[in-house]
Amino acid sequence: MTTSDAAAADHPDRSTVRSLLRLWPYVRPVRVRLFGAAFVAVLASCLSLVFPLILKWMVDGPVAGHDPAGVWLGALYLLLLGITEAVLFGLRRWLVARPLAGVEAAMRADLYRHLQRLPVAFHDRWASGQLLSRATTDLMLVRMFLAFPLTFLLVNGVTITAGIAIMLAQQWTLGLVLLAPAVPIMIVCWFFERRYSEVARRAQDQVGDLTTVVEESVLGIRIIKGFGRHRSQARAFRELSRTLRGTELVKARLLASIWGVIVTLPEFAIGAALVLGTVQVADGRLSAGTLVAFLSTALALRWPVDSIGFLLAMSQEAGTATERYFEVMNATPESDGRDAAATAAAPAAGGGDGEGGLRFHGVEFRYPDAPADAPPVLARIDLHVRPGESMALVGATGTGKTTLTALVPRLHEVTSGRITLDGRDITGMPREELRELVAVAFEEPTLFSATVGENVLMGAPGTAGRTELDRALSVAQADFAHTLPQGTGTQVGEQGLSLSGGQRQRLALARAVVGQPRFLVLDDPLSALDVHTEAAVEAALRRVLAETTALIVAHRPSTVLLADRVALISDGRIAAVGTHHELLRTHAEYAHLMSGAEEDGR
Repeated sequence: MTTSDAAAADHPDRSTVRSLLRLWPYVRPVRVRLFGAAFVAVLASCLSLVFPLILKWMVDGPVAGHDPAGVWLGALYLLLLGITEAVLFGLRRWLVARPLAGVEAAMRADLYRHLQRLPVAFHDRWASGQLLSRATTDLMLVRMFLAFPLTFLLVNGVTITAGIAIMLAQQWTLGLVLLAPAVPIMIVCWFFERRYSEVARRAQDQVGDLTTVVEESVLGIRIIKGFGRHRSQARAFRELSRTLRGTELVKARLLASIWGVIVTLPEFAIGAALVLGTVQVADGRLSAGTLVAFLSTALALRWPVDSIGFLLAMSQEAGTATERYFEVMNATPESDGRDAAATAAAPAAGGGDGEGGLRFHGVEFRYPDAPADAPPVLARIDLHVRPGESMALVGATGTGKTTLTALVPRLHEVTSGRITLDGRDITGMPREELRELVAVAFEEPTLFSATVGENVLMGAPGTAGRTELDRALSVAQADFAHTLPQGTGTQVGEQGLSLSGGQRQRLALARAVVGQPRFLVLDDPLSALDVHTEAAVEAALRRVLAETTALIVAHRPSTVLLADRVALISDGRIAAVGTHHELLRTHAEYAHLMSGAEEDGR
């Protein structure tokens, strides 16, 4: 089951109308033009009902009286009405085009902004393709609904009501014949609405799954080609595509079924009214003009009635698209403000010597979606990195080193305990301020489709410029950037895949140090470098570490030696703290890890 499938299962009683009403805050600023467009469309549609009345006048008047001039006059009236109707429908289109494009853009901007504020745990759970499909396909469906079905459900409703009133006024017995299919059509529409909503939601979720596969295949094209897995990926794509095709065919069958009913029943009614009306004309109880007008009105109502099926279908798709959109918008973002309780409890900035630097106070962490009885990833972490000190985190794979570093910039929230920076509880600090104080570099570097300079300067305040950029590139031994075709203005491409792994890692390190942060968190930042480059980076990095407080995840002795002290993590706990040489002498597990790292480095 996809993330969206699970979300859909949580709301089996969802209402399309209730979902669509949530669009009102976005529609409200343009409501005047939308209401104006609806009024123009109603007026244009009602003008079409005047045509039968003119035909009645022509048949019973000029035609019956053999008056050619009257016929030409009637034709002129029909032409003017046709031109007026066309102009009004064109005006409706003009009124809605710009504001609805603005509504779609505003919703997409809000979604993107909200995604940036959602916690990392949310993005860990959700497939990127599901989020992409909400920002593209779903919002397109919403815009199409606001542009067409929303207006024409009202327009057609008014037109059908007015048309029935005109027909009943002309000949009530024939009007009742045409009203006979109304109840069966309403029942069919009710069943259709329930069933189509479920299938439409399933199709939209499957589009998200398909988008995920395409995105992963493009980003992982080197792996696919390197391992010759293009056939298996193509097979996975075909299976998902076939599943989506099957769902779309179910939608088509449902739409064909309702359209068949909606088209067939009124046709039978019109046929019955034609026979009955002809008999009445033959008996002299009804004029030929009245029958022509009656049947012309009935035919004018065919399109409003026939369109009910696909208007309902588009409304259902828009309703499920809106629901999917707000599933993301309802997710709780990271708080922007301070935690009042934490602020009150925290000492003032720059507290006593014992509280300076980076400190973990009885920190415990377990992932939000972990079972309640699962052991914590980190348990009772008490660790103090003194001001200006560098501390290396060492431990076997899976012991929680990376998770611990992610807690400092609040990429994850501690389950219990607290973390302080220079005596201030990080939960009592605005996130923006916290992330200005703490810079991070991850083992898996992520670069964006931007220039080298733009990627590096992401880690600096807005005032940083060429001097800071060159300094950071020098520290990270990333001077290769100056030799690229356009220098630091060279586009690195999506995910930076046009660069080698070592080049990407050095640019990520440059991004971490460019802002000269007070606190630096490095997750094995040199793992992709060769021995000579690593030595050069370490020499430059020592000067940076002398001016900051740093926490460094390390797997190799050469990286460990950058730090003043070492903390050994074992099974989510701090097993020992000391210098590299002290732990080598006193702690067997540490000595074993370092000896294995030395063997790997040879």
